[in-house]
Amino acid sequence: MQFVDEATITVEGGRGGDGAVAWRREKYVPKGGPAGGDGGRGGSVVLQARADLGTLIDFRYKKHFAAESGRPGGSSNKSGRQGDDLVVSVPVGTLVFRVETDAGEHLVADLSEPGALARVAKGGRGGLGNQHFATSTRQAPRFAERGEPAEAHTLRLELKLLADCGIVGLPNAGKSTLLAAASAARPKIADYPFTTLEPQLGVVRLGPEESFVMVDVPGLIEGAHHGAGLGDRFLRHIERTRVLVHLMDGARPTPEILRDRDVIAAELTSWNRVLAQRPTLMVLNKLDLPEARARFAELRAEMPALRGISAATGEGVRELLFAAYQTIAKTAPVPVVEAARLPRIVLGTNEPFEIAIENGVYVVRGERVERLAAMTDFDNDEALGRFEAALARMGVDKRLRELGARDGDTVRIAEVEFDYS
Repeated sequence: MQFVDEATITVEGGRGGDGAVAWRREKYVPKGGPAGGDGGRGGSVVLQARADLGTLIDFRYKKHFAAESGRPGGSSNKSGRQGDDLVVSVPVGTLVFRVETDAGEHLVADLSEPGALARVAKGGRGGLGNQHFATSTRQAPRFAERGEPAEAHTLRLELKLLADCGIVGLPNAGKSTLLAAASAARPKIADYPFTTLEPQLGVVRLGPEESFVMVDVPGLIEGAHHGAGLGDRFLRHIERTRVLVHLMDGARPTPEILRDRDVIAAELTSWNRVLAQRPTLMVLNKLDLPEARARFAELRAEMPALRGISAATGEGVRELLFAAYQTIAKTAPVPVVEAARLPRIVLGTNEPFEIAIENGVYVVRGERVERLAAMTDFDNDEALGRFEAALARMGVDKRLRELGARDGDTVRIAEVEFDYS
């Protein structure tokens, strides 16, 4: 299966069902009264993290996800059926960003645990039936609310693999060979650079209760943090590892090995400064070659903690894995990114709305007022009267007058336009 670690999708909750206009029609009840039921709430779109998924490839072919709308209310005060939620599965380690037209994007969820849930598009509330609008002076309301529109968003999904230990190094250092020797993973191995084109995960088992997850990050090169060799796509997968194994190619001359070490260290720091403080095991590979064994002795003078292995023959591999396991056990888990709450935008100073004059039209914006307009039946005079009274209570009418609105001027709220009076 192709590895895909980023995708953009759209999600839309279900619209709320409309409230009903109905009346009691019972034989021995001469004054039946209103009996319209409420509409059902629309379903929401929910993302759920699953451990058995390892890629976002499913979102390459399906990009729009919509939950079921609520059903309209019925007679005899019967509420409409609620819409079913739509649960969409994503891999563990998925970050969810909400793309905003004007403000870039905001993190809304970090699904780093199996079974974790995030509601990303809320369903609309069902409209109230006419039973709710009866008063002492209006005993037979002939209107009901429309269902509330649902949330709809564009999301960017970004997968960061969750592993305890990450293997980093230049191409051809032997990272895939080490992962294959340490675990049941079977990455592609060949004697040429960039054999591995996507991160590979493997479970290292040292005993009945001693195991950890290791990730082989494709070979990094100079400029990787700017995207060279797709390095920017690979570096994100080691941000949550507790320990790094920096693998160097013992077949290269000593000055080149030292330069390679510095290149990788610079790329990690340039990508994320936190990686510079991550516990790192420095390892020279290919001790099965005589020249590599000789260089290992030279390099120990400059790097006393340097370890030597041969991933091909297994020499030193088990000792390295135990050292990695012990370091992981002593290192606190990398803090996951907290799910950010998008701030509720309240426009204006003390009012939950703002009014702008655009090409002679008074445009009213605000969450409450726009929801009110969307749930009003403007073809019904009684519903229109309730809408106008609500605007007056909210202070919209007063503010329009202060801005110079006169009878006949056009007012727009969301998709609704009407003449001011």
